[in-house]
Amino acid sequence: MADEFDLVVIGAGPGGYVAAIRAAQLGMSVACVEKRAALGGTCLNVGCIPSKALLQSSEKYHEAKAGLGAHGVRLAGVELDLPAMMARKAKVVDDLTKGIAFLFKKNKVAWVPGRARIASPSEVEITDAAGAKRALKTKRILIATGSDSTPLPGVAIDEARIVSSTGALALEAVPGHLVVVGAGYIGLEMGSVWARLGAKVTVVEFLDRIVPGMDGEIAKHFQRVLQKQGFAFKLGTKVLGAKAAAKGVVLDLEQVAGGAREAIEADVVLVAIGRRPHTEGLGLEALGVALDGRGFIQTGEDFQTNVPGIYAIGDVRPGPMLAHKAEDEGVVAVERMAGVRGHVNYDAIPGVVYTAPEVASVGKTEEQLKGEKIEYRVGKFAFLANSRARANGETDGFVKILADAKTDRVLGVHILGADAGTVIHECVVAMEFGGSAEDIARTCHAHPTLNEAVKEAALAVAGRPIHV
Repeated sequence: MADEFDLVVIGAGPGGYVAAIRAAQLGMSVACVEKRAALGGTCLNVGCIPSKALLQSSEKYHEAKAGLGAHGVRLAGVELDLPAMMARKAKVVDDLTKGIAFLFKKNKVAWVPGRARIASPSEVEITDAAGAKRALKTKRILIATGSDSTPLPGVAIDEARIVSSTGALALEAVPGHLVVVGAGYIGLEMGSVWARLGAKVTVVEFLDRIVPGMDGEIAKHFQRVLQKQGFAFKLGTKVLGAKAAAKGVVLDLEQVAGGAREAIEADVVLVAIGRRPHTEGLGLEALGVALDGRGFIQTGEDFQTNVPGIYAIGDVRPGPMLAHKAEDEGVVAVERMAGVRGHVNYDAIPGVVYTAPEVASVGKTEEQLKGEKIEYRVGKFAFLANSRARANGETDGFVKILADAKTDRVLGVHILGADAGTVIHECVVAMEFGGSAEDIARTCHAHPTLNEAVKEAALAVAGRPIHV
């Protein structure tokens, strides 16, 4: 007899495991299928969490080596213990994966190890690591299988000298020269880790700017900050191929606009040109589940596909490929299955680049507002004029608020600066409630805090900042 459930979730990443727990809270019997040996998906095992652990550790190393003297702290003989740093990263990941297993047990979610194939809208076939098969009967199926690194034609990833983000998290030595292909979130974060630890970092980007999709003014300032940190950029440049050399890799480059070809040598090459939905092996074609031209699963507002009983959330459907977007979609999807009202506000999903300084963004960029012919006002305030930033010695960057010219409603907020990923959340809340720039400006902010820069930027929307 097959095991029977109200819901089978395929994938135990942030979207899948959160959906499974919420569904169990709503009274459903739930199974969560995961092909990895540990829960948490790409994000927890080889993505968001280990990268942030290394970002934190590498920042502390760099601060101890080069940044504490200005604070009157003199250190001599600072040394890098890379194995200890990697061991700490591994422990952070292990502790958190065990935490999810505990939550599954607490909420009576059945964890089913193995690869899933959807036989029908009411049956999922599981093949475990030993090849044994098992069938799960279910009323509904939720696909939350996430995404994979996008391959680059002509560049074969071996996770040794030519690596994806997975390999970049596990290098055994600091490379002399790291070439990052792709100037998005992942590439710049991993470049930051290894640059702080001593690597020369060159970023190759097909477009003529970094962090595509982010506000253009923020991106330009961000690039200048990274260049001050030692990053070199080759923008408007395409990679034609890569060859393994005696001790590293030789990349063949060419300007997108045309021109002479160039060869550069690297010890390690990181390919970080984006991610693509992971749906291989699920049997979607045989079931007739509709995909778009880029391989994303098409769904309605309730996250149900064109095949009744089959749903999809997170990176496998269109939208920002972010863990917190997947979490929100997972919660709303199962709540709607249970008849509970819920929605995801896609205009208020923040994105953060966890470099130092951080970059955070929510809502519309100036380029989008101009393209949509929306009249807007801009308020900006530099951290150089913020008391806490001065006291901390972290004055790079600024806050930028975009508000509707007629209603003053906040349409977008973009921050380059220390702890930007934390600071931006008061703006996310304001946007979720349809708040105005004046609402933020008239909210009392503690002094001295970095968030006072947000208040000043909101005041600047109306042309009345105090500390400028």
